[in-house]
Amino acid sequence: MMPECTSLQFVSPCAFEAMQKVDVVRLASLSDPELRLLLPCLVRMALCAPADQSQSWAQDKKLILRLLSGVEAVNSIVALLSVDFHALEQDASKEQQLRHKLGGGSGESILVSQLQHGLTLEFEHSDSPRRLRLVLSELLAIMNKVSECSGEFFFKSSELFESAVYLEEAADVLCILQAELPSLLPIVDVAEALLHVRNGAWFLCLLVANVPDSFNEVCRGLIKNGERQDEESLGGRRRTDALRFLCRMNPSQALKVRGMVVEECHLPGLGVALTLDHTKTEACEDGVSDLVCFVSGLLLGTNAKVRTWFGTFIRNGQQRRRENSGSVLWQMRRQLLLELMGILPTVRSTRIVEEADVEMEPTVSVYSGLKEEHVVKASALLRLYCALMGIAGLKPTEEEAEQLLQLMTSRPPATPAGVRFVSLSFCMLLAFSTLVSTPEQEQLMVVWLSWMIKEEAYFESTSGVSASFGEMLLLVAMYFHSNQLSAIIDLVCSTLGMKIVIKPSSLSRMKTIFTQEIFTEQVVTAHAVRVPVTSNLSANITGFLPIHCIYQLLRSRSFTKHKVSIKDWIYRQLCETSTPLHPQLLPLIDVYINSILTPASKSNPEATNQPVTEQEILNIFQEVIGGDSVRLNQRFSITAQLLVLYYILSYEEALLANTKTLASMQRKPKSYSSSLMDQIPIKFLIRQAQGLQQELGGLHSALLRLLATNYPHLCIVDDWICEEEITGTDALLRRMLLTSNAKTHSPKQLQEAFSAVPVSHTQVMQIMEHLTLLSASELIPYAEVLTSNMNQLLNSGVPRRILQTVNKLWMVLNTVMPRRLWVMTVNALQPSIKFIRQQKYTQNDLMIDPLIVLRCDRRVHRCPPLMDVTLHMLNGYLLASKAYLSAHLKETAEQDRPSPNNTVGLVGQTDAPEVTREELKNALLAAQDSAAVQILLEICLPTEEEKAKAANSDISLRNTQGVITIGTPNKDTEEGEDSLLCNLREVQCLICCLLHQMYIADPNIAKLVHFQGYPCELLPLTVAGIPSMHICLDFIPELIAQPELEKQIFAIQLLSHLCIQYALPKSLSVARLAVNVMGTLLTVLTQAKRHSFFMPTLPSLVSFCRAFPPLYEDVMSLLVQIGQVCASDVATQTRDIDPIITRLQQIKEKPSGWSQIYKDASYKHGSRDTGSMDPDVQLCHCIESTVIEIINMSVSGI
Repeated sequence: MMPECTSLQFVSPCAFEAMQKVDVVRLASLSDPELRLLLPCLVRMALCAPADQSQSWAQDKKLILRLLSGVEAVNSIVALLSVDFHALEQDASKEQQLRHKLGGGSGESILVSQLQHGLTLEFEHSDSPRRLRLVLSELLAIMNKVSECSGEFFFKSSELFESAVYLEEAADVLCILQAELPSLLPIVDVAEALLHVRNGAWFLCLLVANVPDSFNEVCRGLIKNGERQDEESLGGRRRTDALRFLCRMNPSQALKVRGMVVEECHLPGLGVALTLDHTKTEACEDGVSDLVCFVSGLLLGTNAKVRTWFGTFIRNGQQRRRENSGSVLWQMRRQLLLELMGILPTVRSTRIVEEADVEMEPTVSVYSGLKEEHVVKASALLRLYCALMGIAGLKPTEEEAEQLLQLMTSRPPATPAGVRFVSLSFCMLLAFSTLVSTPEQEQLMVVWLSWMIKEEAYFESTSGVSASFGEMLLLVAMYFHSNQLSAIIDLVCSTLGMKIVIKPSSLSRMKTIFTQEIFTEQVVTAHAVRVPVTSNLSANITGFLPIHCIYQLLRSRSFTKHKVSIKDWIYRQLCETSTPLHPQLLPLIDVYINSILTPASKSNPEATNQPVTEQEILNIFQEVIGGDSVRLNQRFSITAQLLVLYYILSYEEALLANTKTLASMQRKPKSYSSSLMDQIPIKFLIRQAQGLQQELGGLHSALLRLLATNYPHLCIVDDWICEEEITGTDALLRRMLLTSNAKTHSPKQLQEAFSAVPVSHTQVMQIMEHLTLLSASELIPYAEVLTSNMNQLLNSGVPRRILQTVNKLWMVLNTVMPRRLWVMTVNALQPSIKFIRQQKYTQNDLMIDPLIVLRCDRRVHRCPPLMDVTLHMLNGYLLASKAYLSAHLKETAEQDRPSPNNTVGLVGQTDAPEVTREELKNALLAAQDSAAVQILLEICLPTEEEKAKAANSDISLRNTQGVITIGTPNKDTEEGEDSLLCNLREVQCLICCLLHQMYIADPNIAKLVHFQGYPCELLPLTVAGIPSMHICLDFIPELIAQPELEKQIFAIQLLSHLCIQYALPKSLSVARLAVNVMGTLLTVLTQAKRHSFFMPTLPSLVSFCRAFPPLYEDVMSLLVQIGQVCASDVATQTRDIDPIITRLQQIKEKPSGWSQIYKDASYKHGSRDTGSMDPDVQLCHCIESTVIEIINMSVSGI
């Protein structure tokens, strides 16, 4: 504090408040000395014309005049107000200009002529105008110097502001000047100038008291112009003292001023000083003091600038002399220490009572407990000291360290706040181990840690806090054992809620205490298993839980090392989970699986954990296995079921990935049976997880990854699209239409309705229409009835609407129970043969041989809704078979590993069997896929009955060729178009869609199927109906190059259709190649082979010319060559062929002359007499017909 101001009387808070509120009654109650300080403002109020013309103010003004009538000093103030301030302001402005012109040091003054005596005597002998000029001149000189010094502090000695006799008169003059000349003397600038003179704080308080509205403006101006570190300079300390005097005068605004300090990051000492002043006046003893809250907020807040600014204040304050008890920092530390000592349970030394003494009096506790009302305050103090030492760099004194250790090792009550306090104390011991410096203090800490271990269970059960300090102790112990010091540092910083620098070397002593005295590894492991699981574990439960401890112990393989079973604990914890998913659960499962499969050491391959049993897994899924998926009070949450599903899938994947490693170690962990996997409703659970993605974190995506790898048949794109339709807006609308009737239909009623299908279709249609309004999970009980009656829907006379509704219900059920549904459907659609018992296939049978799906009742092949279902199952089982064989290959990998006795010394020979098995698997899959495609293509062929029904009309396959028919469509053509609207055409479309998907997924299947070949009458259908058939252009050259004549013929016929469908540059090049190959073969084929090759391939040349007119010349040349070769062979037998050759030559040379040849009926295709059995003659007639067709096509094109 300014020592010169201690004897002066300041404006009291009561007087300032009365002035601020213009409370005339309270002003009248003030004493004469208090009233004397406020006279300038009161006199101005009494004499100046008021803006308020109300009656109440007129009464108040009378009271003020009555109050002032008895004060003698009022006359001198009235005389001051009678001066011509306008002339005074002009002279002051001239003096300002003169000083600016001549320099600040000039002694010239317009306001005051040459002084005969000192300022004090002149002031005493002068009249009012002269006094105003004297004070104004002195004040302007100080203000000018302040502006010239640009922030550098100076102290100005002035008699006017130092003489105790004339202080009040000078203050009156100062207040009047500032009030009458506000533009010349801004109050903030005046306040800044007063800091540089003796008694400046007193003058400043009087000035603000007489202009009470300017309080905030003055304070903000002084703070804004202040130093960043006020304790470092004289100017900073004087500024801080002046502001403290102002806040004492107006204590209600002290905290607001403190807020300005933090906002500007100036004068940190002022902020602390104001807090200390406020703390002394507050009456709260048990709660957290304002000082603790303020300093904690500065150091632990989110504003890094404020944190750095206040940390610098602490560091700089420590560098000054320790004995400076007047510093704000020393006062703050002293106050904090007093608060700390005030809540200590007992003041005791660190001398530890011998164990024998404790045993003698077991009922007497040497360590007094911390009072419950002090626990929160103690926790706040600990965090504050952590911030001061860790962030601000405070070095505690011996006394502070002693008292801190006393507080940290005290024993709080078993409440949530007590658990928090113990956790903070423990982390502070780890962070600042220097607080423990003597053996006695170390022993005190060990005893306290032992008490923590002993009381942990009691605290958790009593406080009701699941995340207690016991888990933190275990976790730290495990980190110390595994030497993960950085993890301990992260744990400490996380618990304390602040980022502080902790050197790993400072933890060496604590490590020794933990690992050798308190928590040996065996103790840690045995203790961890006994820790209860966290009930309803979710991400909402924060802090350090048992799961963190178990996770670290599993990572360090402590359980297997000490032969402690952890399986039951993990199983119980997985069962006790809820949403939102705790982030530690998935890592726990992963590390647990690793501990099951991978031994802790090669020397002890049996040192592994036990997997969860199949029965335990089934217990979790029991509620959804039987279709009881809508039970309200489920024993196990969906989270537990999804976690166990993740465990099973991850376990099986890891088991397959480590097969070779396990085989080399002669270990064979048990795999979960296929019957178990069949009972788990995987797709249903995935659907549930999809609706909870936000709450499950990364579990849903992890499950999808595992599903795509191990169960690709459950990840079919069509299923996902169908599922989107089922769960979209349409589903909501259907739910709105749901009536009570739909809910009352039982599976038994549905079965009865199916039994009545031969007689009446109405009832089954009505029930199924109602069932379409149900959700997928609600349909599960009806699945068996629906599938078991599919076979009787194949009978004639069943309405198409029933079949379509069955298809729709089947697709909905497929989204929740696909594997079980597929098995039931395959068994239901088997052909019904009398006297032969139908075989019941299992899931495993269908994965081994997917073609079983196609061995269904032949009537399914002409029932599009059920064929759609069959194709869906076939696609799924083909994918499942691939995954099954890949898994089987990995499972049996050790069978091909050569024994040590039979190992051949050649490099790389040990890998040969593995490659062979992989090739065999791929060959089997290719044969399986191609067989499925061939069967499906065979289904596309019309049966003899369908051919008979078609009669004289073209069958549907020929209509897809797209041949342009010249002339008006006749009745036969219309009948052919009508025949497209049939079951065969719909089945063909469904099969083409599936083949398209298979070709896109694996183009090698398309290549294999076309190398095998299929009936040429299917080519128009496959080329037009399968969009991916264009990939055949890549391998047709290779197919043409095959030595078998049948494959060459099939390749050219396939190419002819592809050229029409895809008239691309690539098609042109391949077609040109085909023409060249045909020309080459003409020269090498025998007569019999020539006839068998060219007879089916010559019509393809027409398609080549239709698609690519530039090939016309090449094709015509080829045709003439073929005709000449044939003619030469029959030249010795007959001359009838010469006219044909002659015509062909003429057509080639002058095709325009034969443009009308198509009008001659004798030259139309098929009308020529082919009675001759000579192959060459037949070929010649075919050539002529081909040429004429090409010419007709070109003419019609023109």
